[in-house]
Amino acid sequence: MMEIFFETKDVFQLKDMEKIAPKEKGITAMSVKEILQSLVDDAMVDTDRIGTSNYFWAFPSKALHARKRKLEALETQLAESSQKKERLQQSIEKSKIGRQETAERVALTKELAALRQKKEHLKAEIDQYKECDPDVVEEIRQANKVAKEAANRWTDNIFAIKSWAKRKFGFEENRIDKSFGIPEDFDYID
Repeated sequence: MMEIFFETKDVFQLKDMEKIAPKEKGITAMSVKEILQSLVDDAMVDTDRIGTSNYFWAFPSKALHARKRKLEALETQLAESSQKKERLQQSIEKSKIGRQETAERVALTKELAALRQKKEHLKAEIDQYKECDPDVVEEIRQANKVAKEAANRWTDNIFAIKSWAKRKFGFEENRIDKSFGIPEDFDYID
């Protein structure tokens, strides 16, 4: 399809392309519109609406310029990547200085590993005794206090509803308790 545009260097309408493409390039007439739209979407073919007609064109110079821009962008990217690689190589070389495997370095590495293991062991031991931590115990006490206040508030609400139901409907208290599954020993939490 692109060859048609490049060889003729002309502007076409869709109906012209549907006639030319099957004859010259063997493209099926049914797929010409789809192929043309795909080329337009890929910015390989330009299109414009003039009046009620759509015109399509593509010139070799535009494709050449697009390829040149792409090539320049890729070359720039390659140069940047090469510079970055060089900087990283220098950084690696600089980091290796003073890190040669000596007996002292090996001993310090083993000591570091042992200290890290000891730290993990001590951390696990602290977590084991965490429930005895005064801050944690105080937090639990505060949470219990809030829970107790909430339970008593709901108990108060239930008593208020029971009182309202007695006045409004004349129900007996034990009948309300039985209907709503309220235990006989239901009361505030001390």
